[in-house]
Amino acid sequence: MPAGLGLRGETLDLRQPLVMGVINVTPDSFSDGGRHAALDDALRAAESMLRAGAAFIDVGGESTRPGATPVPPEEELRRVLPVVRALVARGARVSLDSSKPEVIVPCLAEGVALVNDVRALRLPGALAAVAASDAAVCLMHMQGEPGSMQVEPHYGDVVREVAAFLEARVTQCEAAGIARRRLILDPGFGFGKTLAHNLELLRGLPRLAVAGLPLLVGLSRKSMIGALTGRPPGERLAGGLALALAAVEGGARIIRTHDVAETVDALKVWGAFRSAEG
Repeated sequence: MPAGLGLRGETLDLRQPLVMGVINVTPDSFSDGGRHAALDDALRAAESMLRAGAAFIDVGGESTRPGATPVPPEEELRRVLPVVRALVARGARVSLDSSKPEVIVPCLAEGVALVNDVRALRLPGALAAVAASDAAVCLMHMQGEPGSMQVEPHYGDVVREVAAFLEARVTQCEAAGIARRRLILDPGFGFGKTLAHNLELLRGLPRLAVAGLPLLVGLSRKSMIGALTGRPPGERLAGGLALALAAVEGGARIIRTHDVAETVDALKVWGAFRSAEG
């Protein structure tokens, strides 16, 4: 079991699973679009998540929901930079949800601790930007691009193919000078996957840790919960908690969620149960 993640001069203890709170400063996020577009609203929500026990606040300025319209780098930076700057100044551990080097570089300069990239540093300049820093990076698998990724996604063996992609990206990161201790992997639930693919990935999480690297998963409020329960995004808390616990059972070390307090509580109960078992 991976014990830590190196970032910004510290080693984050991952022996117990941690929670990452989601702040989307976008008008069109699938779950909370527009709620945190104003700086004060974003900061209030982030501070509430930190009080509830979030280890990270993940700040994103471009929606990557299926069918989302790309945002120019300058607009994405305009959205995220004030939030990143204010949260770092408050001592928060900030994750940046972005793929673009034009956004990554200035946010790293502000003290971002982790770059959470749905494209796994594949855009030109992104790999070099993270390599030049001491931040951690989350490498995620996505088949296709957000605008079209849910149009007939297909795999021969989804777990094997996702694992192979992540292993290849780890190799590229190491070649660029990013130490393994700075890497965390995300199988990309819902990013170019059907419900069947997502469930197979969830069952296959133990196979996805590449040479012992930690896993981050984001399942909160996603469409797979809607497909299983028939509930809209705002009513998917129970399903999200069930998936979060299934993920930590499979070895996930960081759970990315919109519902921080509830997820922290669920993990505390799960942890007590596991400790009692031992």
